[in-house]
Amino acid sequence: MNLNATLIAQIVVFFILGWFTMKFVWPPIMKALDERASKIADGLAAADKAKADLALAEKKVVEELRKARESAGDVRGAAEKQAAKLIEDARSEATRIVAKAREDAEGEAAVAAQRAKEELRNQVAQLAVAGAERILRREIDAKVHADLLANLKQELQ
Repeated sequence: MNLNATLIAQIVVFFILGWFTMKFVWPPIMKALDERASKIADGLAAADKAKADLALAEKKVVEELRKARESAGDVRGAAEKQAAKLIEDARSEATRIVAKAREDAEGEAAVAAQRAKEELRNQVAQLAVAGAERILRREIDAKVHADLLANLKQELQ
């Protein structure tokens, strides 16, 4: 009998301990486990979101790099076009300057040639007068025979 009373007392103590554990010990443990599971789930969700954000950011970076390369290509193309235009403008300006210099030089050469012809006519007239003077052995007055000398100059032209 002693065995039955002890067994019954142990069963009652076991149930009281089970009830006490289920009422006061088990809920805080379950609450702590649920909170931890929630934190772990939140951490995993945040990690998944971070991976998705990273993949999106990488796509954006690739797209921005592509756009930057295209933009750089456009800028380089525009710069090359502008450089070609500047070179062409410089060439046409240089051609214009050379043509103007050539025209000026030709004009100056024509003026110099005209002066040289005029000097040559004067010298020829003087030589003609000197030659005629020697031939005639008398002096010819250039002032008196100015009309004759002017006609001689005209004929030499």
